[in-house]
Amino acid sequence: MSVKTKQIGCGPRYANPPPKDKLTEEASAVFLTEALSEINEGATFLDQLSLNEINSVRRIASKLTFDTNETVFLQGDHHKGIYLIESGRVRTYYAGPSGREITLAYWTPGHFIGGPEVFGGGFHVWSANAMEPSRLSYLPGNSVRQLAVSVPSFAICLIEGLVAKGKCYSALVQMLGTRSAAERLAQLLLILASVDGKSVGGRMAVNSRVTHEQLASIVGATRQWVTSMLSKFQSQGLIRIEDRTIVIVNANGLN
Repeated sequence: MSVKTKQIGCGPRYANPPPKDKLTEEASAVFLTEALSEINEGATFLDQLSLNEINSVRRIASKLTFDTNETVFLQGDHHKGIYLIESGRVRTYYAGPSGREITLAYWTPGHFIGGPEVFGGGFHVWSANAMEPSRLSYLPGNSVRQLAVSVPSFAICLIEGLVAKGKCYSALVQMLGTRSAAERLAQLLLILASVDGKSVGGRMAVNSRVTHEQLASIVGATRQWVTSMLSKFQSQGLIRIEDRTIVIVNANGLN
């Protein structure tokens, strides 16, 4: 039997890890990037804390639960603190003046949301909502500052978490600025198949819960365009669509 050790905002830790398919919390973050190896950086940013230090954070944190599609914070809201994701999946997104949205990332257990004003102050420049029932630990900005001062290792963890966030959004800007929408969609399929996919007939496939609308929101396109482009990818022998599941047939061709 696996034995849990300590947990806060970083998913379950195990003394004897069970097989990967048993770890329902071991989902990866998802965002547009060229480097798949860095896709989940920052998920373990609190792992270097000792048990006593984890308990210091736990005493300050407020436990919150969110239902599917429930808002965590909105673009334009005052920054008040950060949220450590314990379970579930949270989407961050930006809405333009026209109301059109672009998904910045899907965050999973171990990551935090609510930056960059981690000490509070200013206004949120994007929004966040739960994509499924989620548990979060909320740390007020003044408490984050106090922890950074009194627990040096927490300050280091916070910096490393911010570094991971900076690399995420830098990768997103690079993809949006240097890749066509078709290339972004192809790369996104590879990312989804790699970090959250399944095997179908020995080939990797994108999880069927991902909708065309969600794909469109990440790559900066319309749902109709995504549907049309997926059909084109299929006619080119790059993917195969089976019961709404996208199977990767030629990964090199998508690259």
